[in-house]
Amino acid sequence: MTSLKVSFRGTALPSSSPQTSRHHFSDSVSFFLPKRSVIATFPNNTILGPPKLRLQASFGKKTKASVSAIVATGVQEVLPPALTNSSVPPTLFDGKTRLYVSYTCPFAQRTWIVRNCKGLEEKIELVPLDLLDRPSWYKEKVNPTNKVPALEHNNEIKVESLDLIRYIDSNFEGPSLFPDDPAKREFAEELFSYTESFNTSVFSFFKGDGTEAAAAGAAFDYIETALSKFEDGPFFLGQFSLVDIAYAPFIERFQPFALDVKKFDITAGRPKLAAWIEEMDKNDDYNRTRRDPKVHVEIYKKRFPPRV
Repeated sequence: MTSLKVSFRGTALPSSSPQTSRHHFSDSVSFFLPKRSVIATFPNNTILGPPKLRLQASFGKKTKASVSAIVATGVQEVLPPALTNSSVPPTLFDGKTRLYVSYTCPFAQRTWIVRNCKGLEEKIELVPLDLLDRPSWYKEKVNPTNKVPALEHNNEIKVESLDLIRYIDSNFEGPSLFPDDPAKREFAEELFSYTESFNTSVFSFFKGDGTEAAAAGAAFDYIETALSKFEDGPFFLGQFSLVDIAYAPFIERFQPFALDVKKFDITAGRPKLAAWIEEMDKNDDYNRTRRDPKVHVEIYKKRFPPRV
């Protein structure tokens, strides 16, 4: 994955017809390039999608690129700005389905990924919140715990990310993300239950002075072993499923911070984990929810400052 700051000039148009009105833009933006999709942040909006690119780039001590892009394939989505305490709230309980998230929260990212994987971008409205300036109405009218994610569906509110990813998968159209095989379903429940222990072990390592490294290593070894159970694919249950979605947002954050700050390579001696990360990097629905790894590192540096 490559991080670029680019000078951007191009034309964006819907995929349905080259004759529809075009939007011309010119700007300088920072974004990262996964293998199959692009995330580009403009002054007022974020446009996500796997575009066709024509690139002219010169690479030296400082990487520069001039990009001309036509967003003509795949799902395109303009992400709304995060709502703050001063933002106008949505009209609650009006029959619409809304998914309340934060662009920085891994728990919320789980549900966002499921929404994308099932092709529900037009059925489930994304409502991002600014967690540093959280709207007061959210706690009063949506989720008394004041946490994300939350789903407003059929005039009811449902919470807790692991419950929500299963709820969305079971109650909305789109490809199923949970297998029928009883053995795989049983193992999935074991892996869902392990998520909290996994996260706790890694967070303890990040908070500590290094003595917790063994516990963190054991947690990643557990993941390596889990990825070895089924041989019909590179994912936890062989084929891509809700289990991969449950772990991906956290490993996405753990990997760059562990390497950059703790000098701990989570994939060293763990080929199955390395292969899983590589396969997840190819998932466009997941990539459209991701942020630059450098952003994650900076957030975690503030959350886990070095011990004096």
